[in-house]
Amino acid sequence: MAGSVNKVILLGNTGKEPEIKSTQSGSKLATFSIATSKRWKDKQTQEYKDKTEWHKVVIFGDGLVDIVEKYVKKGSKLYIEGELQTRKYQDQQGNDKYTTEVILQGYNSTLTLLDNRSNTSNVEDKSQENTTEKIESSNDSNIDDDIPF
Repeated sequence: MAGSVNKVILLGNTGKEPEIKSTQSGSKLATFSIATSKRWKDKQTQEYKDKTEWHKVVIFGDGLVDIVEKYVKKGSKLYIEGELQTRKYQDQQGNDKYTTEVILQGYNSTLTLLDNRSNTSNVEDKSQENTTEKIESSNDSNIDDDIPF
């Protein structure tokens, strides 16, 4: 096997206010859940049906956590890119439990706020300073600057 990829892309809404915590080393982290939904029409009953999946998200890094703390609220529409990570913990009775989370940490992570500009004012500009921007480079030096998009 030449390599592998662990990449998650989600577009959805937060279910509640993000929770901001501090690690033992003093850095901050944010945790919240994001809902993704799909809708389809049942061929037999002709009724529309919905299915919602909830995803646990953990964000490390003081810059991104500051953006989450200031601008992400219950119901915020977010686009996130991160990676899946499963961790083991013990419940109060000492039983082993496992949880899988979407982790945003470092340069392979993206957080984009998609709410209406009137609700977020300068959030998008500020968030771009603290998230990783991926810029596609081109070897063609004759790029047409009049492209209408």
